[in-house]
Amino acid sequence: MRAVGAALLALIASSAAAETITAARYISPTGRYAHGILGDALEWGGLQVSLADGNARRFVLPRDHVFEDIAPRLVDVTGDGAPEVLVIETDMNRGAALAIYGSKGKITETPHIGRSNRWLAPLGAADLDSDGMVEIAYVDRPHLARVLRVWRFADGDLSEVAQMPGLTNHRIGEPYISGGLRDCGAGPEMVLADADWRRVVGVTLKDGKLAQRDIGPFAGADRFAAALACE
Repeated sequence: MRAVGAALLALIASSAAAETITAARYISPTGRYAHGILGDALEWGGLQVSLADGNARRFVLPRDHVFEDIAPRLVDVTGDGAPEVLVIETDMNRGAALAIYGSKGKITETPHIGRSNRWLAPLGAADLDSDGMVEIAYVDRPHLARVLRVWRFADGDLSEVAQMPGLTNHRIGEPYISGGLRDCGAGPEMVLADADWRRVVGVTLKDGKLAQRDIGPFAGADRFAAALACE
């Protein structure tokens, strides 16, 4: 019986390893959502994930949804050692949400912002406060509300941890999202701009609260690259 049990566990482990996501990309470009926040008229109608066993899976969105994004992000959100996929998924009537996909499809998502032509810009995901769980950060409406929001993934779902107004990481028409996460030796720190694009700032999460500090003047994309490199 022990041999049978060990064989079964090995089979389960092998099957799980085969389901590991190794890459992801958007597919099916579409012009069905005329927002163009990233500087062009095309968004994406589907997501393709590549698996460790050589297979690929495609997830096709309904016609009233698009991936309004630059590229999928591979991050181990669940803490099992294998990555999930973070995406910006937009409901054309209710605006953007940040969604998490696994090898079998969508796991969960944040609430949609609430109306058409409202977007969010991700900063990244990490254990931001050393509590053993992954937090995901994005800027809610980086051109309008300019609110940094942090969500924690636990028990298969997302819950909001903290938010801070007056921050941004994207300007209308730019085909990239600025800033991101860094660790210069004191733990994870979010790097983004103030609401007026005059200063680069760092934000940390501790005990459920966000704290901001000035990094230096904003002087173009090179300043973000230097900050993320701890220079």
